[in-house]
Order: sequence, then C-alpha cells, then structure tokens
Amino acid sequence: MKTDNTKTTKNTGTTGQTEFHRFFVEQLKDIYWAEKHLKKGLRKMRQAATSPNLTAAFDKHYNEGDGQIAQLETIFELMGEKPEAKRCEAMAGLLQEAEAMISDTQKNSFVRDAGLILAAQKVEHYEIATYGTLKALAAYLPEKKVKRMLETILAGEKKTDEALTRMAEDFVNECAAVE
Repeated sequence: MKTDNTKTTKNTGTTGQTEFHRFFVEQLKDIYWAEKHLKKGLRKMRQAATSPNLTAAFDKHYNEGDGQIAQLETIFELMGEKPEAKRCEAMAGLLQEAEAMISDTQKNSFVRDAGLILAAQKVEHYEIATYGTLKALAAYLPEKKVKRMLETILAGEKKTDEALTRMAEDFVNECAAVE
C-alpha cells in the first residue's frame, strides 16, 4: 500500500483503461441491474402492502428509481462507457426474500407490512452500502461529477430508509404486534 500522495495505476493495456476504472464500471453495472430489477420488486411489494402509507412509500421509491437509473446512465457516459447491466446476485436474493415474505404472511395484515418494511430496508441497506462505497471510490476518478451524482443517489437512499423506519416505529410494528 502506498503511503505517499502519488497514485499508482495498473493498466493491462486492453482498452487503455486502468484496472481501477474497469472495476468501478463493473460495480456500476451491478447496481444498474439492481435498480432496474428493484422496480419490478417494488411493484409486487406495493400490491402486497396493507397500509396506504406503505403503498405510497413503495410508489415513491418506484418513481425515484427512474431518476436513479437515469443518473447511473449519465455516470456511465461520464466514464466513457455504454450503460450495461450485470446481474446483481445480492439484489436478486433480496427480492426473492421479499417474495417469500409476501407468501409467508397473511394478506391484508400489518404483520405482512412489517415484513415488507423489513425486506425493503434490507434492500435500502444494500443500496446504501453500494452507493457509499462507489462514492468513496469515485473520489479517485478524474471526472469529479461522478462523485457528486453518487452522493445525490446515496442521500435519496438514506431518506427512503429513514422514512421506512419512521413508518414501522410510528404504527406498523405496533399494529402487527396486536393482530
């Protein structure tokens, strides 16, 4: 590990891009796939929700997904890359868990809503971890706008997570406990 202020890059010569650049782009492809597939999962979670407030929260996040996907496409362009998705096994697993949460709980129950919030927050925490790490990595990219765009996406993910927590603590968990 270098301790001075010089940057070391390893270039394999295949496209003139550094290994770091290729690594970063691979991670963008992963989260790009995740965002696209999350939209499908959010539709299912919305349909399964009991509370109108939770339904509205899923609608809001679904609509925000379009903006996040567009921002990722812009980041690809800034990186000189074509937007491309690579299957995200983590998101695929989290969405399978959400579907299991739906099938394992009673329709029109607050227990199901509590489970949906749990599933949605697992997704949010994955997104927060991914965008936070990408933002930290972007500090070492030549295009500084990438970091700012990732900060914006990250802030939105954190707000969604906080809103889900408030909803659970304000009424869903209590209602689920007394059903």
